[in-house]
Amino acid sequence: KCTDDRKDKPVLGMTIIRNVRQDADDKSIWTGGEILDPTNGKTYKTRLKPVDGGKSMEMRGYIGFLYRTQVWQRVE
Repeated sequence: KCTDDRKDKPVLGMTIIRNVRQDADDKSIWTGGEILDPTNGKTYKTRLKPVDGGKSMEMRGYIGFLYRTQVWQRVE
């Protein structure tokens, strides 16, 4: 499972997204980081894109050319 400093830590409050930076060519996209799947301990490269005026975010996790996109809703 997880092999970095998050190993065996509680999921509540855990940082699951790290090292993303705003894309130099497209300021609406954040890339270059990684996301942790806390259920299996695996990390994936990630791309984040705010949508709906920041009310939602498209989160894409990928390995090579395979990817999965989820839309996360902001909780207020």
